[in-house]
Amino acid sequence: MFERLLVPLDRSALAECVLPHVSAIAHEFGSRVMLLHVIDAPRPAEATLPVNPLEWRLKRAEAQCYLSDIARRLESEGIAVASRLAEGPPAEQILDVARNEGADLIICSSHGRSGLSEWNVSSVVQKVALRAYTSLMIVRAHQAAQNHPALKTDEPFYKRVLVPMDGSQRAEYVMPVITRLALHGSHILLAHVVQRPEMPRRTPLTRADSELSERYVACNRSEAEDYMRDLRSRLSGDVETRVIVGDHVGRTLHELAEREDVDLVVVSAHGYSGQSLWPFGSIASSFIAFGNRTLLIVQDAQPPAERLFQPAATAASPVRSIFGFRGEKAF
Repeated sequence: MFERLLVPLDRSALAECVLPHVSAIAHEFGSRVMLLHVIDAPRPAEATLPVNPLEWRLKRAEAQCYLSDIARRLESEGIAVASRLAEGPPAEQILDVARNEGADLIICSSHGRSGLSEWNVSSVVQKVALRAYTSLMIVRAHQAAQNHPALKTDEPFYKRVLVPMDGSQRAEYVMPVITRLALHGSHILLAHVVQRPEMPRRTPLTRADSELSERYVACNRSEAEDYMRDLRSRLSGDVETRVIVGDHVGRTLHELAEREDVDLVVVSAHGYSGQSLWPFGSIASSFIAFGNRTLLIVQDAQPPAERLFQPAATAASPVRSIFGFRGEKAF
């Protein structure tokens, strides 16, 4: 399922927190790994001084040595590894390489050289998430110091795995991944949230309104329990199902991840109401922006043939600069 892994590294210790996860995924799925380092080059409009050729060559040589060292460490574990250098804006280069190399999964750290911040993901990861129509794993950099079990032990690398399911076929794109993890000893928690209906009123709900809401919840809960039993019957291993009633699906799932102390959340890119115009639906996006657990998003959609919502740089009409020349499109 994940034959080609793309692993962006910026030579920081925070970015390297992905390496144990890269090893785990590569061994589990027999993946080949592409290590990528992007040398951030200023755009022509932003460049104030000419680039020193000698300094640039030294920077490339240092980066290549760094990637070679990481590659040797992974190859010593029996993993097939290649490396690549790219130049330009990091997010754009990561997306270009992922597309050109046919990557099935991008594994990246939530933060890198710029350090930890009050934002749950760095600007580069956020940009990649907004444009990556491929599966994506985000390893939380603040967990870099945590000890993970060695790959050669009998313990599973991911001990407790939360898997949100909403009853849709799209959500079930995660099943091949979950089947592998369950067979190798991970505790799988399949969770379905029955959302209470929104009934906005200027005055308190009447008794009839409350009874209608309760009947709605009871009907959906019964259907969800049947569905979860069916899912459970398809999996072997340590699998638990949970049906929870809540006012907000995203919040309920985040609270469950905290309460159960899971070390991995696996979610489909889209669910029942997901729109393929965007790479990820609301639940996946919520875990990207606000989650604090390692996250694996399994992509279920292809990029739309025609973009209805274009980046600002391409949607804007060319404009004249202060020198009278027409601006060029960024892409």
